[in-house]
Amino acid sequence: MLVFIDESGDPGMPAGGSCSEYFTVTLVAFEDHEEAAVVEQRITSLKRELRLPDHFEFHFSKLKAGWREAFLRAVAPYEWFYFSVVINKAGLTGKGFQFPDPFYKYTCGLVFQNAKPYLNDSIVVIDGSGGREFRNQLRTYLRKRINEAGDGQKFIRKVKLQDSKRNLLLQLADMVCGAVARGYTQPQERNRYRRLISRRENQVQFWPK
Repeated sequence: MLVFIDESGDPGMPAGGSCSEYFTVTLVAFEDHEEAAVVEQRITSLKRELRLPDHFEFHFSKLKAGWREAFLRAVAPYEWFYFSVVINKAGLTGKGFQFPDPFYKYTCGLVFQNAKPYLNDSIVVIDGSGGREFRNQLRTYLRKRINEAGDGQKFIRKVKLQDSKRNLLLQLADMVCGAVARGYTQPQERNRYRRLISRRENQVQFWPK
């Protein structure tokens, strides 16, 4: 199984600064490696259809609306699924949420716990373009937390750091995460993007309510 993780917003808490109101983490999973390769090929062909250069990176927040819709329509027919957790920062009260790194780990832990019944011997890929030391800590955290009490089942086999510029399926996770987050940051567009991939949605948790 292949799993790709991305986030939208930031894990900082508003304290006179310009932090996002919500923080979203999305997990995109493929049960079949061959299906993942087919989706990579479809994304590559979409670049040609949109007359984009081969090195172009699909990043939801930087795309015009038509390209977002074209991307989501292109990948929706294939066999993959996703889970998201949307954190409503206004409802958080614990002191631990004041620190971005533990906050990020906690949110990733939530989305993995929700997806745990569907995970088996997964290779998890995370965008490593951010702080590498923290990403390495996250890698250890996920393997330990999700695999513990697994009664011998290994939910996560390996956690890898890769550059999203070179990984089309990390770009898929970015686009899905952006589609989910958009419905909360701009409610008037709640169904514009997310409905295009509704058949791939397993769960979106909004917390706390």
